[in-house]
Amino acid sequence: MAGTIDQAKMKFSKIVNSRSYTRFNQNPDGEGSHVEVKMSADTEEEEMDGAEQGHIEHEIYTRSPRRPPSWNKWKICASFTVVLLLLCIGFLIGYSVHHQPETPPCPLSSQEVQSPIFDNPKPSMDWSDVVELLNTILTAESVQERISEFSGVDKAGSSEDSTLADKIHVYLRNLSMKTWVDDHFVKLQYPNRSKPNKVSFGSEEIGSTNGFLAYSATGMKQGRVMYANYGEPQDLAILEMNKVNLNGSVVLMRAGKISMAQKVANVAKKGAVAALIYPDPDYVGRPQNIDLYGHVHLGSGDPYTPGFPSFKQTQFSPIRSSGLPDILAQTITADMADKIFNKTGGNIAPKSFQSGLSTYKLGNESGPLLTVEVNNELNDTKIHNVFGVIKGFIDADRYVVIGANRDSMSSGFAKSAVGTALLMELARAFSEMVKVGDFRPKRSIVFASWSAGDFGNVGLTEWLEGYATSLDKKAFTYISLDGVVTGEGSFKASASPLLEGLLQMTLEKVKSPVNPKTSLLKNYGGTLSSLLKPMEMEDGAYPFLTFSGIPSVSFGFTSEGQNRLFDYQNFGTAQDDKGNLECVTKNKVVELALGGAQVAGQMALRLVHDRILKLDFTKYTVEIDKHVSAIVGYTNQLKNAEVNKIESVSTKWLLEAKGSFDRASTGLINDMRNSDEEDLEMSRIINNRKMKVERNLLSPYVSLRDVPFRHIFFGNGWQTASDLENDLKDVIEGKATLDVDRILSKFALLTWTIQGCANDLAGDIWSLDNQI
Repeated sequence: MAGTIDQAKMKFSKIVNSRSYTRFNQNPDGEGSHVEVKMSADTEEEEMDGAEQGHIEHEIYTRSPRRPPSWNKWKICASFTVVLLLLCIGFLIGYSVHHQPETPPCPLSSQEVQSPIFDNPKPSMDWSDVVELLNTILTAESVQERISEFSGVDKAGSSEDSTLADKIHVYLRNLSMKTWVDDHFVKLQYPNRSKPNKVSFGSEEIGSTNGFLAYSATGMKQGRVMYANYGEPQDLAILEMNKVNLNGSVVLMRAGKISMAQKVANVAKKGAVAALIYPDPDYVGRPQNIDLYGHVHLGSGDPYTPGFPSFKQTQFSPIRSSGLPDILAQTITADMADKIFNKTGGNIAPKSFQSGLSTYKLGNESGPLLTVEVNNELNDTKIHNVFGVIKGFIDADRYVVIGANRDSMSSGFAKSAVGTALLMELARAFSEMVKVGDFRPKRSIVFASWSAGDFGNVGLTEWLEGYATSLDKKAFTYISLDGVVTGEGSFKASASPLLEGLLQMTLEKVKSPVNPKTSLLKNYGGTLSSLLKPMEMEDGAYPFLTFSGIPSVSFGFTSEGQNRLFDYQNFGTAQDDKGNLECVTKNKVVELALGGAQVAGQMALRLVHDRILKLDFTKYTVEIDKHVSAIVGYTNQLKNAEVNKIESVSTKWLLEAKGSFDRASTGLINDMRNSDEEDLEMSRIINNRKMKVERNLLSPYVSLRDVPFRHIFFGNGWQTASDLENDLKDVIEGKATLDVDRILSKFALLTWTIQGCANDLAGDIWSLDNQI
């Protein structure tokens, strides 16, 4: 009742105190008058209409007849009567409401009420019920159906790729998701159909291949042939020991171990003019005429817009990524390599350099000249990334991203088709869990289908570059589905330290596809450390981690004995088809794919189900300690040496920064223990502090354009802790002279990056103290 009376008083105040006016207009016929009452808000709006409107009002007042004095008295009496009437009505309404029994209010439509961000419409399911629901919906039959439906892949930017993108878009939209498509305009390099690439000894052409290496330099070069095994640094060191000079040579290398871009970059540093890469027939029955496809950009994304997004709105002067090679690079078949070896002189290569060809020679400077001609063309290409989202019911603006590249230069069944199929199957399963079950994810799940992945994660990286200022504050995990099944004898994974705990927890619960009586972890090694491998630049999760500072993970079933996640013999060849993958996996593609879907699915669901994000920031205390200990050890060695003393360099502040991170970690652990499970706002604050850890390990002191992978532990560049360690080690071993200024700068920037991460982990600025 008091509220009703207050409203009546407000109305009375407006009538009495406002700058309202009463306008009388004489009817043209002279029959009575029309009364119009305007309130102050209307008056103020009219006063802003300008001089012309004011002139019109003045004319109206001028034409109005003069009011008699009695009119003002009548006006006051009428106003008082109206107010009195309103007060009486308000009193009666209040009395009536106060004395009526309480009844539930009528439900309002979603348009009438805006739910607060922390409003949870339904109780969350227990985690065991979530897993049971996922197991019910996600089956081998449904995985098989998705693989059959989405097994077609093609080159990025082709009409077939666009058709597949449309198909994925429609599929996600039919799951009642919010969907969208991002278009990017990128430069992709393909062979010139009218001028094919050639390799020849004089006028004798060695052979032909449809394979090529995107982003190679173009032109023609000649040189003596030298053989460098896999092109790894240790292989080049062996060549130096055997007095093999690569300067001005054409270097022959076999595919595998490291990426093609790394191979080309390694031999380019030694002065090579061209690089030839072939698929070695290192197992029985492999054909020797297989075409090999790949790229040689030592980076990711469009190399002609480094650090910037390739949207249609962007216009830049011509620039090139520093990761583009300046030498020619081309793939050849194994039988072409065999012919080259037979014409090459020099000593027989070491046993570790040999495999399935008839002969392997290191080459020498008196051998015949080999001519390499590369005529690839750069094409401006429009590509499409396709997205769908299941929105969270509490923190909808926080999301986990699950993604897969869908394109391939060749067949791409293991490389792209299986991952795309699993992406669609997880989208279907999660949608069913929300619609049919009672699952209510607290946070959102984004499903992303990328294009131009075969050119170096181009579509994925361009999206990250386009939203670089916001993604790291909203996306808290990326799960890659690329290459989930390439074998069956082993399991490998690469992950941010923040996700290692969740990965281990998941592998302990998911059953092994080849031995359902045991867990994945127990079946494939028993310890997570035996399964983990460093994340490499070719990995679709790498740009998320090192460019955007988003915790990322990739994993897959591999052949036994493989050292790398994607060391699958048929990757990048036309043999990457279903038949060969079934052969490698002993006809268990569907079962293994289902196991991969369970790993990705349970990790994602756990991240959107739990109150507190399963991001284990304490793992970084171990990572920081490992690097700081190595740096301190090398520094102490230099200080104790007879020469190259670096008395001006102190490790004190680096150790202080490490201590700050340790204390901030302990503080956050205590805050988590003391937080109320029902306090959703506090949970969000704690989760935000966790999310900032990875982002704050991107060095703020380097240019995004020059050093895109800025992560100080897993990135690539001079800002990394490993680079400082290598500098100190080279001085100790006499491979470099001491540059004190360079060392001091690296110490300072590394120290402040770790300290800044500790500050943000500790909480709000007013929560910091001198101990941090």
